[in-house]
Amino acid sequence: MTPTALALDCRLEEDDGVLYLAGTWRLHNVPAILAALGKLALPRARDLVLDGSRLESIDTAAAFVILEHLERVGCGAERVVERAFDPKQRRLLELVRRHLRTRPVPASSRRGVVQQVGAATIAICEQLRRDLAFTGRVCLELMALARRPSLFRPREAAAQFEAVCIDAIPIVVLVNVLIGIVVAYVLGVEAQRYGASLFVADGIALAVCRELSPILGSVLVAGRSGAAFTAEIGTMKVEEEVDALSTMGLSPIQVLVIPRLLALALAMPLLVLVGDAAGVAGGMLVGASKLHIPPGVFVDRVHSVLELRHFFVGLGKAPVFALLVAMIACRMGLEVKGDARGVGRNTTSTVVQCIVWVFVLDAAFAVILQRLGI
Repeated sequence: MTPTALALDCRLEEDDGVLYLAGTWRLHNVPAILAALGKLALPRARDLVLDGSRLESIDTAAAFVILEHLERVGCGAERVVERAFDPKQRRLLELVRRHLRTRPVPASSRRGVVQQVGAATIAICEQLRRDLAFTGRVCLELMALARRPSLFRPREAAAQFEAVCIDAIPIVVLVNVLIGIVVAYVLGVEAQRYGASLFVADGIALAVCRELSPILGSVLVAGRSGAAFTAEIGTMKVEEEVDALSTMGLSPIQVLVIPRLLALALAMPLLVLVGDAAGVAGGMLVGASKLHIPPGVFVDRVHSVLELRHFFVGLGKAPVFALLVAMIACRMGLEVKGDARGVGRNTTSTVVQCIVWVFVLDAAFAVILQRLGI
């Protein structure tokens, strides 16, 4: 016997709306059910009677569609009365209605100010927890390396040193020369009004060697080497090469993290030293061309003003910033999940985190050193 096509017939009987279900209501007819419901106009009535006297069969998919549609248009369970259903169909409808009642209400996608602040605080605390946990793991691996120096990989460290230091010198020189030119020009314009052009050398020497060179070098390293660390380790994580190292009994931190950590810690002071010379050279160029300060006089002024403590403060910040950048970059690389999109997301996060934390740490240095009178 061929199943009868489904049909919907809605009438108004004794101030109640009656919706007759006719034919076969099953999963393969759901598109037709949705089309029929879209054309259905329910009468204005106190209650809605759902009549199954003309119904041949119904399954859970069709029952879910009709009950959900009625609930969406304002005919919930309290307004719907079932009539002329056989016991099996009635139990099926009750089962579907029970699941509709227990469906979780979707949370609002919009958060209030308090919720946003709370979520951001939780995210920061979780990030700090992961940072501390990763730092602890690295310290344990460094202790193991101190006990067994044969675990160190000098070739990998040398290759990383070349990539993060030697190859980065041109961009560090260029940026610091330009910064020296800009600072000297701005200071010179103001100093010329008071006939104090020579004091531009003081500002250049102190600003570049104590603050600008370490910060600029760290930002460049974060954008260049930090992003590269995360991308390299993240790609290895996606391709399961990190898991392969663990399977072979090798520590991913010993193989991937520590060589990069030590290479960057050694490279950063050298980059800051190069940046100091480049920044002072940029200021000297402006002094000679615009402020009429001979290069010899400029250099003598720098020597007389720049105390060793200012020079060593800037140089001492370098390895701290380097360790910060390397730790964040390697941790984000090891935490990559999914596919290439995860690599890109963590790489972007690495650069942002490194730059923010470098400035936070530099501000902390400024306050502490000021209190110590250094």
